[in-house]
Amino acid sequence: MCLGIILVLPIGGADMPVVVSLLNSLSGIAAAFTGFIIGNSVLIIAGSLVGASGLILTFIMCKAMNRTLLDVLFKSFGGSGEKVSLTRTKIGSDADEVAMMIDGAQKVIIVPGYGMAVSQCQHQVKEFADLITEKFGTEVKYAIHPVAGRMPGHMNVLLAEASVPYEQLIEMDEINSEFPDCDVAVVIGANDTTNPAARSGEGPLAGMPIIDADMARTVVIIKRSLSVGYAGVDNDLFYEDKTMMLFGDGKAMMSQLNTAIKEI
Repeated sequence: MCLGIILVLPIGGADMPVVVSLLNSLSGIAAAFTGFIIGNSVLIIAGSLVGASGLILTFIMCKAMNRTLLDVLFKSFGGSGEKVSLTRTKIGSDADEVAMMIDGAQKVIIVPGYGMAVSQCQHQVKEFADLITEKFGTEVKYAIHPVAGRMPGHMNVLLAEASVPYEQLIEMDEINSEFPDCDVAVVIGANDTTNPAARSGEGPLAGMPIIDADMARTVVIIKRSLSVGYAGVDNDLFYEDKTMMLFGDGKAMMSQLNTAIKEI
């Protein structure tokens, strides 16, 4: 137990999905060894399957973050750990303005992030999707980044809890090609996973696969502030002319947006 605590304590929040997956794999390996000791074939097989599947998932998630497992365990995300000082500003929009813009949109892609989990607004997000589908006839999909949240499948679990149809949850690699044809991308509490700086080849995010929300015709971002994400890199997407910022708590802003849509 002490070894597990010492291993996990230095690891930052954004790396936790990888660590959870790794610990799951190690639990399977421990079970398999226990099976060898007591001579239980079922425990050996079950533990081996859990260990192997957890390890495969761990490497998949490392690839999604463009980091090696050794980097996750022993290095900070941004190297120095220092975050940039913000020098730019962005005027926020209001819910009524966003609702009017969404009116008539044929395709909307929702991009959930850790901010959605913190504010626990998955039910308001589902209500939003239902409203624009019924009221405007909008096609709605959800773009799921492999490491969005704080554990493997975090976004999938939260949205499933809100009864979002599974077929609307589309993985990053499959949905990125649809953003150029998307009228509105609604980003809820996601930062590093949508940061175009990852394409630059420089900085801590260099090479990390991201959700291509910036390719949509209009981007709506719900976030408390312009603060940087875990990697400490400012997000240029916030400052683009086509981006509308709704500053505030995710649940409060989604509730306001839903009310504004009902009043149209």
